[in-house]
Amino acid sequence: MRTFAQILVNTALANVTTSFLWFALTFWVYLETRSVLATGIIGGAYMLLVALFSMLFGTIVDRHRKHRVMVFAGVTTLISFGIAGILYLLFPESALLDLGGPMFWVFSAIILFGAVIENMRNIALSTTVTLLVPEERRPNANGLVGTVQGLAFIVTSVFSGLAIGLLGMGWTLVIAIALSALALIHLLFLTVPEEQPEREGDRQPLIDIRGSVTAVRAVTGLFALLIFSTFNNLIGGVYMALMDPYGLELFPVEVWGVVLGVTSTGFIIGGLLVAKFGLGRNPIRTLLILVMVMGVLGALFTIRESWWIYVVGIWMYMTLIPAVEASEQTVIQRVVPFRTQGRVFGFAAAFESAAAPITAFLIAPIAEFAIIPYMQGDAGRAQLGWLLGDGEARGIALVFLVAGIVMVIAAALAFLTRSYRTLSRQYRDNPAEQPEQAGGGGATAVPAAE
Repeated sequence: MRTFAQILVNTALANVTTSFLWFALTFWVYLETRSVLATGIIGGAYMLLVALFSMLFGTIVDRHRKHRVMVFAGVTTLISFGIAGILYLLFPESALLDLGGPMFWVFSAIILFGAVIENMRNIALSTTVTLLVPEERRPNANGLVGTVQGLAFIVTSVFSGLAIGLLGMGWTLVIAIALSALALIHLLFLTVPEEQPEREGDRQPLIDIRGSVTAVRAVTGLFALLIFSTFNNLIGGVYMALMDPYGLELFPVEVWGVVLGVTSTGFIIGGLLVAKFGLGRNPIRTLLILVMVMGVLGALFTIRESWWIYVVGIWMYMTLIPAVEASEQTVIQRVVPFRTQGRVFGFAAAFESAAAPITAFLIAPIAEFAIIPYMQGDAGRAQLGWLLGDGEARGIALVFLVAGIVMVIAAALAFLTRSYRTLSRQYRDNPAEQPEQAGGGGATAVPAAE
């Protein structure tokens, strides 16, 4: 547990760094261009890159020691951010912000790539929970992961807005590069007790798609859970594309960053509640109930153009996220053998992440060119003003309302499926082979190193 705590702290520092620069890039681009389309494309591109690389990341995690994977991710992120810093020095901001020019896309893609590589570390972290934490404590450990992510989100949200508003993009890049180097140095002094994973045959594909699919299909009902999570992320793409533009209509950028920091205390509270009380006897049931509640919140937190309704709604929404994510992770850690967990987590990340950019790429232009103008016109106000009120961002509110209703209906229908009943039974009665814990008992699928 001491080793796990150190890895958790290091991952928090790394996630703070990548999220800090990622948020700053989104704020910077929107404030300089006022384009919902641009922020939607950036957000969608990030999730698309996560989807494209996640299976590769999962394959790498299963084939190598987890510490070595984390070091590789840290080095790659540091190099990417360094290249972005050089580009910022070589080109004027006008060229980097020209949506029709190549340098905007090159500059944004390099920063996004550095942030995406950190997802390899997050997949490795999920498998270290299985490796280092006793089985009965894993739901609580997954709750701590959510707490640390919440702490990272607070720091990121507050300081990204302040950095862009007060220092500009140049000094923001300097801070990100320095923090990346610090996280890497700290990681080099950590050790994880794990033997080298055994080779599976003489010829191993770079991306083990067949092995990933086989590992998922080996657990009855698991694929249905991943499909549901993928659909849930389709709705999440709406929030990714439109939450920042809506917030920046209500607040100045410095204040919006602080608002995100304050509301993300919900991550901490939600994570601590999971760490304290766990997820109940059936984490799958817990997940579906919480998704329904999130849908209700998402539908209502923009029902009026009021800053306090938006802030309270976001805070409550974020309080539920750690439990939802911890539920899925806990199920996978229990029903999937340790030797294939990296590929399963990678497969899940690929499918679930691919959903959000599809929605973001679709909803951003539709919202900017159709829904927002409609709600700003007399027809939209006459037909829906009684429900959504009258304001500049009522088009975004309409999108949030529809997305939330769809989320509630989807979760309710999932309760009625055979896959839900089958996977619940598998979780309760047929756990997979587990690794031996460092310092004591358990199965011997992957013995801990002395």
